[in-house]
Amino acid sequence: MNNFWDTLPAGFLALAPMEDVTDTVFRRIVASCGQRDIILEDQRGKKAGQPDVYFTEFTNCDGIMSIGQSRVIHRLKYIESERPLVAQVWGKTPENYFQTAKLITDLGFDGIDINMGCPERNVIKQGACSALIKNQPLAKKIVEAVKAGVGGKIPVSIKTRIGFNELDTENWTSFLLGQDIQALTLHGRTVKELSEAPVHWDEIAKVVRYRNDKKIATKIIGNGDILSWSQADEKIQNIGLDGVMIGRGVFKNPYIFNRSVLQDEKGNLYRNGILIEPREKLTLLYEHTKLWCETWKVVEGDGFYRNNKTEFRYQKNIATLKKFYKIYCSGFAGAVELRIKLMETEDIKDVIKVLNESGHVTIIGI
Repeated sequence: MNNFWDTLPAGFLALAPMEDVTDTVFRRIVASCGQRDIILEDQRGKKAGQPDVYFTEFTNCDGIMSIGQSRVIHRLKYIESERPLVAQVWGKTPENYFQTAKLITDLGFDGIDINMGCPERNVIKQGACSALIKNQPLAKKIVEAVKAGVGGKIPVSIKTRIGFNELDTENWTSFLLGQDIQALTLHGRTVKELSEAPVHWDEIAKVVRYRNDKKIATKIIGNGDILSWSQADEKIQNIGLDGVMIGRGVFKNPYIFNRSVLQDEKGNLYRNGILIEPREKLTLLYEHTKLWCETWKVVEGDGFYRNNKTEFRYQKNIATLKKFYKIYCSGFAGAVELRIKLMETEDIKDVIKVLNESGHVTIIGI
């Protein structure tokens, strides 16, 4: 097996899988935020400001194996610079997991991750994702199906929570660690707690101790409300984690993996002690918009919409792009008003016009 997990540095950082967020475009934008200044390279020669491992957005095994495959296959789009890249999958049918795992292996992914943690109510009703916490027999069949599908060529990992309605850390995680998986990511809340309760890092620490006592080789990754690389380092040191996965924190700080960038209590970003100006943030917004349009366009024309905002010219809904604008339009005077104007744009030329009129940046047209 080509187990890339064993090649990662101690205390690695991962970009979490997030629905309608971590597509190929956003993964490249996050990577670019680690390339915007001269920083030290780690022992592998990779820029130290980038994630050590990337995850895709969620891919439904049942959908990818249906006649509607063309509507979801874009979730598996990537370029070589995004490696190591793990495809995260979910579903409820072991046979579809098996076939999807074969496909993902053939597509050249570095690993496959099974979603056993998503707390969405509609998903739980299907018996998928976090519903598997209450259905160990099906969870076992799914893991076996995925392992059979990859045929020992790439590693299998799982992302989950530490219980359903109540904490069930010992029972659930000991079961998972008995499945001979290469990595286990633990979000330190129950399904019932969603993202509202404090993260139970003490429970994650119990899993690390159990893994160590049993001499299990599985990597343990912690996840939950990590807002900076320094906070991630602290959890790794104090708990003995192999790595930390960062998710929603990237919405507050797209430079979150860049160790030369710090964020103060007001949300201002500083690179090597110098404030990152609105000009840089808005240039990044433009680059994100341009790359999104280039990547997902399927119908020629300049507009985001084909007619009356009911049909799009792109493979993905334009709303999935515009929700990112809040990341870049924050922390400076007039940011809210600028974001409102950007949300009303109907093509990339409008975006350029609004940005140029802001007085913060000058974008040369496409």
